[in-house]
Amino acid sequence: MSKYVFITGGTKGIGKAVAECLAKSGYHLILTYSADQKTAVNTQQELQVKYGISVSVIQADNSNLQAIDTIASYLAEKDLYLDALVMNAGTTCRDSFEQMQYEDWERVFCTNVHFPVFLLQRIITRIKKGGSVVFTGSLMGIEPHSVSLAYGVTKSAVHSLVKNLVKFLVPYEVRVNGVAPGFVDTEWQKNKPAEIRRNIERKVALGRFCDPMEVAEVYKMLIENSYFNGEVVVVDGGYSYK
Repeated sequence: MSKYVFITGGTKGIGKAVAECLAKSGYHLILTYSADQKTAVNTQQELQVKYGISVSVIQADNSNLQAIDTIASYLAEKDLYLDALVMNAGTTCRDSFEQMQYEDWERVFCTNVHFPVFLLQRIITRIKKGGSVVFTGSLMGIEPHSVSLAYGVTKSAVHSLVKNLVKFLVPYEVRVNGVAPGFVDTEWQKNKPAEIRRNIERKVALGRFCDPMEVAEVYKMLIENSYFNGEVVVVDGGYSYK
């Protein structure tokens, strides 16, 4: 029987790595993107050709709750039922505490917290019994974030969501877990100045950033291991070990 996984923000970064990791195991993919259609189409074609699975891409901006209708309508029209749902899309605001505007604070909360909650509410009956929901949290939801207050607080909320949703998903026989990545070598991190990267690497026991496929394998484990429930798995290579 065909296996389907829906991944928000699945066309680049950690989301793309998770998509590829699951594609290797024969999962069919539905991926969302917010604006970069060219990258989305390239990811779609790359994974289809490489792994021989079906890949659909949907434009759905997590900062706009109306995009939930787009996703729900797509699943209903295709009559698709999911083996897993990965809530990966996220955003940040790097303005200083003094300069941060309410609109930006609200946008980060909508993208990282509100949208996933109400998307799950809307499509929970489209997740198969025994299925899995995985949230992307962050090490910055555990360690104080010195750059983005909104990001750190919302990722802490994501971790709390994982714990609290367990009981609410029992009637649907759906598990929920989270991954809290540390510093993963995606485009986002590769654009950091060399000195900042070196400062981060000095704080990591393994002395390097995480390869995207290393963290993607944790998502796959949480989807396939039927006894993980309510856990937030930290993948940080031993951050702040000294």
